[in-house]
Amino acid sequence: MSQAFTPGLKRKTLERIVKTRFLPIEGEVLVEKGARVDATQSVARTLVPGKVYSYPLAPLLGLQPMESLEGQVRVPYQLERYLRKKPGEAVKEGEVIALNQYFFGLFKKTFESPINGLIDTYSNYSGSIFLREKPEPLELSAYIPGIVTEVFPSEGVTVETLAAIIQGILGVGGEAHGEIKVVVSGPDELVTADQIDAECKGKVLVGGIGMTEDALQKAVEVGASAAVVGGMPRAVLGAFMGYEIGVAITGHEEVGLTLIITEGFGHIRMSENTFKLLKRFEGKLACVNGATQIRAGVVRPEIIIPRLELDIETTQIDDEADLLVSGLVRGTLVRVIREPYFGMLGKITRLPVDPQTVETGSYVRVLEVELETGEQVIVPRANVEIIEE
Repeated sequence: MSQAFTPGLKRKTLERIVKTRFLPIEGEVLVEKGARVDATQSVARTLVPGKVYSYPLAPLLGLQPMESLEGQVRVPYQLERYLRKKPGEAVKEGEVIALNQYFFGLFKKTFESPINGLIDTYSNYSGSIFLREKPEPLELSAYIPGIVTEVFPSEGVTVETLAAIIQGILGVGGEAHGEIKVVVSGPDELVTADQIDAECKGKVLVGGIGMTEDALQKAVEVGASAAVVGGMPRAVLGAFMGYEIGVAITGHEEVGLTLIITEGFGHIRMSENTFKLLKRFEGKLACVNGATQIRAGVVRPEIIIPRLELDIETTQIDDEADLLVSGLVRGTLVRVIREPYFGMLGKITRLPVDPQTVETGSYVRVLEVELETGEQVIVPRANVEIIEE
């Protein structure tokens, strides 16, 4: 009999946060083990190779296929005769990099570089030339302030800190930073455009049951860093994104700010404990990431609030108090993470021992949950996550 895995959704005032930061390709690590770093400080850097473009050089120069031989291989073109620069050399946009003069030099055809970059290579068989854009520098930030506890030469580092942490159920957008600013009076209040002003620039905004589409757009216009709300209707989120978003993998969207939903779709009241925790740390730095992965290798959107007033080397964390009891029991607070009850909270009322057949036809272990609405529902155990208080 298979055992369902039930991930926990964290909401803690103090936890040791460990983040390993890797470059996409080898580069240079800029800090040493033991160094203290800021959230936005570069800890490693590299050069990302530019995009390669192919151009039909032979036709552009009016060259005809030749019957020349190199050894036993027939070579239709000999482009090196016409190139004014060699592979690896830099070229500027508009610079003539190939020339064909014919009819006693009275006529000529040229090829000017369409880009700033370099000659990557060329092919005498296809008659093509390949140009590469200049490499782009990439700086990798620490993301969280803390201590570098491990260095991976040419690859990256591990940074540790003490922080409060809140995990959401869904997010869009990548990493962001800013001071927390609560723009509502309570967790059941909707954020409207008139609550967003110039003081929201660079801030992580905290709302209640959601934000209107106008409020989201205005938050982008004033330069807010991120927004955290209890819920968001699918229609509002879709209109803001410009397309219908799934819930499987997110984090690479470029919509002007990072958005984290803590409860689910719809106008849903933010959990009282979540709202109080964010209110407690208003004015403090928050490190936010909307990346979400619901399927295998679960990744949750997060709000990390570094506890910079604490000494990471001497502060003791009662890990035992934060450990979630293994397994599920009656009364456990859970959140449903699949349709048709996506985002809804409830308490476990019964744990049938034998697997059951659910609506999809799957034969799985289930549990009975009393939702906050009072409705009793049966859901697969793999479709809920435990809420850690």
